[in-house]
This record gives sequence, C-alpha cells and structure tokens, in this order.
Amino acid sequence: MVTTVLFRRAPYAAAALAALAALTLSGCDSGADPKSASATGPSVLAPGKPGEANRTLSAQDAQDQRADDDTPNSADVSYARMMIAHHAQALELTELAPQRAESVKLKALAERISAAQGPEIDAMRAWLKEYGQSEKSDAHTHARMPGMATEAQLEKLRAAKGKAFDELFLTLMITHHEGAITMATDVKGQGNNIRIEEMADDVVAQQTSEINRMRNML
Repeated sequence: MVTTVLFRRAPYAAAALAALAALTLSGCDSGADPKSASATGPSVLAPGKPGEANRTLSAQDAQDQRADDDTPNSADVSYARMMIAHHAQALELTELAPQRAESVKLKALAERISAAQGPEIDAMRAWLKEYGQSEKSDAHTHARMPGMATEAQLEKLRAAKGKAFDELFLTLMITHHEGAITMATDVKGQGNNIRIEEMADDVVAQQTSEINRMRNML
C-alpha cells in the first residue's frame, strides 16, 4: 500500500490530488478494475489533534478534509506556548537597553523588538484561549527552547553598561532570534493551523531582517 502524508495548505493539496488522479488514470490504462483500484489505492496519513494519534484515511476521506481542516495539532499548541516564553525573555533583554546601552541605534532596535514582540505575545495568548488551551503545560521548560539566554548570561547583561552592554546584548539577541527562527521553521513543517503558520512566517521574516541588522552593528 502507498501511504501519502496529508498536506495542510491548498496548493499542496491540489498537487497531491493531481498525483492521485494520475495514479487512477494509470490503473485504468493498464486494464485494472476501477473498483479494485479504489479499494487498494493510496492511503493518507493525517496528523492527529492534540492528544490524539495519527490516522490513516482513504484518499476520498483525505480529499474531503484537506480544503478547510486546519484544526490545531500538538505542534501548533506547543509552539504558541513556547514562543510566548521565548518572546517574554526578549522583552526582558530589551528593557535593559534604555538605561544601559551606549549606542543610539541599539536603543532604537531594542524599542522596535519590544514593539513587535509584545503584541505577538498577546496574539498567541488569544489563540490559545480561542482553542481552549492553557498557556503552560507540565512539559513547558526553557530547556526545550533554542536560543534562550541562561540565567548567568542574563546576570552578566544586567551588570554591563556602555559598549560592553551593547556587544553582549547583540550577541545574545542574535542567538535568541536564531532560536525563534528554528522554532518557527519547525512548526511550519509539523503544525496544521493556518494562523500559527502565518505567525511563524512573520517571525522568520522579521527576525531574519533583525539578525542581519545586528550583525552589521557588531
């Protein structure tokens, strides 16, 4: 039996359906019984909803579900929870800049990061509430999130001032942004909800641009 992974977005679904159509036509050309081809045709592996196992669907059932089912799965929920904490640490870093940074450009950058990530936290909290999910889970830990600064690094940044602060801030924030991009890229491949994918796209675009700017500042 051939197993096909269920795609989330319409362009991919169209391509998958075209492939299934081609397989069906091929079976007809070779003299295969259409009913037999339907019974033994490709199955589709559909990622489960939060707390549920994956499901194997018939090609027809998968076709019916592809167009509009963007029900969040566990990857979507985990991303929202972790990114709230990830963004919160970024805000913690930017709050230090007005009083401790020397560079005017760095202060402006920190202000832009804060202005962007604060509303993103609110949006992700609203998304979790909409789907009846709590903000934190038992497995919610900083160790699972790439790019997070350690407590020792935070203490060092809080004690720094002037050029020393600027250099350490940029170094930590570049790593922090790289971690956020990793998380966003992962959920784009593993999640199922369109709104989460849109949020992830925004993170990748915005934070890639900011990484380039910070590297130039260093």
